[in-house]
Amino acid sequence: MRKMDFTYIVLILLLWSCKEEAKEKIDFPEESSVVDYVNPFIGTDGPGNTYPGATLPFGMVQLSPDIGIPGWDRIAGYYYKDAIISGFSHTHLTGTGAGDLYDILVMPTNSRFSERIKENNYKPFSKYNHNKEDASPGYYTVDLLDYDIKAELTATNRVGIHRYTFPEDAATAIHVDLEYAINWDDPTDTYIEKVNDSTLQGYRMSTGWAKDQRIYFVIQFSKPFRRYSVFKDDNPTTLPVRGKKTRIVLQYTTTEGEQIVLKTGISTASFEGAQQSISKETSNFDFDTYKKKAKAIWENELNKIKITTSDKDKKSIFYTMMYQSMLAPTLLSDPNGDYKGANDTIVNAKGFDRYDTFSLWDTFRAAHPLYTIIQPKRVPDMIRSLLAHYKETGILPVWSMQGNETNMMIGYHAVPVIVDAYFKGFTFDIEQAYNACKESAMVNDRQIDIYKDLGYIPVDEHHENWSVSKTMEYAYDDWCIAMFAKDLGKEEDYKYFMNRSENWKNLYNDKRSWLQPKNIEGNFIEPFVPKEYTPYFCESNAWQYYWFVPQDIDGLIKKTGGAVRFTQKLDSMFSYYPESTDKLPIFSTGMIGQYAHGNEPSHHVAYLYNYVNRPSKTQELTRKILEEQYKNEPNGHCGNEDCGQMSSWYIFSALGLYPVNPAQGVYLFSSPLFESTEIELPEQKVFKIKAKNLSDKNKYINRIILNGEPYEKLFIRHKTIMNGGLLEFEMSDIPNDSVFMNFKLPELNKIY
Repeated sequence: MRKMDFTYIVLILLLWSCKEEAKEKIDFPEESSVVDYVNPFIGTDGPGNTYPGATLPFGMVQLSPDIGIPGWDRIAGYYYKDAIISGFSHTHLTGTGAGDLYDILVMPTNSRFSERIKENNYKPFSKYNHNKEDASPGYYTVDLLDYDIKAELTATNRVGIHRYTFPEDAATAIHVDLEYAINWDDPTDTYIEKVNDSTLQGYRMSTGWAKDQRIYFVIQFSKPFRRYSVFKDDNPTTLPVRGKKTRIVLQYTTTEGEQIVLKTGISTASFEGAQQSISKETSNFDFDTYKKKAKAIWENELNKIKITTSDKDKKSIFYTMMYQSMLAPTLLSDPNGDYKGANDTIVNAKGFDRYDTFSLWDTFRAAHPLYTIIQPKRVPDMIRSLLAHYKETGILPVWSMQGNETNMMIGYHAVPVIVDAYFKGFTFDIEQAYNACKESAMVNDRQIDIYKDLGYIPVDEHHENWSVSKTMEYAYDDWCIAMFAKDLGKEEDYKYFMNRSENWKNLYNDKRSWLQPKNIEGNFIEPFVPKEYTPYFCESNAWQYYWFVPQDIDGLIKKTGGAVRFTQKLDSMFSYYPESTDKLPIFSTGMIGQYAHGNEPSHHVAYLYNYVNRPSKTQELTRKILEEQYKNEPNGHCGNEDCGQMSSWYIFSALGLYPVNPAQGVYLFSSPLFESTEIELPEQKVFKIKAKNLSDKNKYINRIILNGEPYEKLFIRHKTIMNGGLLEFEMSDIPNDSVFMNFKLPELNKIY
């Protein structure tokens, strides 16, 4: 979860508001396609920070409306409670706390309205309301009320397609604004030139969270423009124009109901790449055809998991989570393979699609394991993309986007993603992958040099030292490398990294039974209050990070004092609520006691009861989280969606599965949410999950049957799922922990 590190911008409340009651959820007819259940507005209010605009699965273009006003709530450019739109830009981040992108803003206007306000930097805008707005996968539409213009958006992988329906007006205009920027984004060099009377091309170079962002574009218009006005730093000029702040206003005369379609191809490499995007992915200006294609693509992807339920809200939430799980990572390479590399050169991806926007601190936990099931064709390209970053920079990415390393967050969590893919049999350069993992863990950056020397990260004067969290996350990643080394016969490396994987113990205070920060002399820092949010823990407190030892949960249980004491501490985690006087940071949301579902370090914790023979508590808690922390409404996420992690948690947990150790190749069981689920697998295989006697009260697992045989385990292997078959849960309203006393959980020092 990304969080602002600058002073929040104080916003002036807008004078306008929607007269109609806000659309809180989608109601469906009896017969509808899966796409129709997706509600792209989930997360556009509250802390979700999602966008409602048009995109394809993992697409390069995210064409979405922009309010035009900065601030935490508008990180994705749009905020459901606002009442104006300032245009439609082509790139957006999904569910993060990072205010970046918003490239190439387009806004249609006419003579009917000319008001400007300071809050959106005096840009053109229009009021809108939600009764004249709609969104579905690959499509967004809104009426710009002040102009009586209907805006519609759709997309291919690399092309944003607009359709504007105008009233009669002799002063219709389409603004293409390269200076538009909010939050962290700042243009550094922009350029516009006229190719012909229906084509513009240019570029927008910018800095922000990612320091060297490059977007080349070609825009084709279905109607030639005869007149235009060009501006540089708000001063009139001529084409071609280059500067930090440039924009062009294309002028038209339109008749009542006249439509103009725009196609914007983008590239991080060149004008040629942007033109290729248009040429390869579009052949005409038939907006409805592209809209139908986008819907068909999404329908195919969403149908990879079919659920049976009579609860339409749950169905809408599930398929919206499926949708949001596929909004990142995003395409970076052109049709010919060119892209802006992390070494700031133009690189070519030979034989694979290069992806970026890897929110790895979040997505290694559940999103990438989910992709190994429902995106098996894309996983090898994602791994090759991580390895391309390594080839370009010498280390694996930490949090990369737009061909840049942002160095946001901690750990080297490309490692578990790669190791998981390796053990699940995906094809890529294994030796290069191993070297990338090892070398990324041996650099002297990000305090890894100190970690190697001391066996932990000591506290220092840095504002976000995050010493305990770094130690714990490095230790987990080291375990992953150890498993990789062992399987490749690299015994010396195996022993070295296995030893490093136990470094979390160096911060364990046995007297207090807490993982606690130390100074460089090896002394525990006092005073120490576990519930306080301090620089020692990354976006969390000691309660939330205590449980992050997925490579050695048995060791953590022993350190805690055994199964009984471990269970008591878990109980306290979910019952010890913050007091009214406690100062909670912005990322402490979705609270159940000290558990914060709105932030990723808590995501596996409810499943830990399985390790102490109390699976009924896992079943209670996961059902509670599923039903209380996700809603079919704009304020439907309890925290940042974070590039697919929040949604992937929901998908796995609704199936009754979760990868507590994301690289181990097993999924622990919990209470499924649906009566029946079918997962589409390669080679026309299907894995079915059925929950007999399921109801709101019958949330406890009484018996498990796999392929017709009693199944005496509380986990299932990835390989078993991928072979296809039938998993049956017999549900009850009575907790049945005694039934599972003899069930064996996976050995914690191996990968399956």
